Amino acid sequence: MPHLTIQVTPNVSIAHEESLLHALNKALWDSGHFGKPTDIKARLLPVTKFLVGIEDDEQVNGFIYAHLKIMSGRDMVIRNQLAELLVATIEETIGAEQFGRAALQICVEVEEISAVYHKKMLNE
Repeated sequence: MPHLTIQVTPNVSIAHEESLLHALNKALWDSGHFGKPTDIKARLLPVTKFLVGIEDDEQVNGFIYAHLKIMSGRDMVIRNQLAELLVATIEETIGAEQFGRAALQICVEVEEISAVYHKKMLNE
């Protein structure tokens, strides 16, 4: 734990998706809030169909939505810090690639995982 899911609209340019995921995982690890690096799992899901606003010309706007799911027990201050950390890391990692392209909104939601959560490690 945690699980990080990144959704990206097709008008957002990410030249090296693996580099973005690596930067995000490293930022989470460096935050000091997680037990071991292999606890952090991230994935990037391209969004094929999307709508921003209601007018055709608003489709020049793109977004990245990051959803971080963490185990319960961290207060709102820590969750806010993690959200801010992810926004800053995304901006630092791909900001230059977006210059002159689609307007980009970066959104981050930090959510506690349900109390009903099970996992099993195989081959350990």
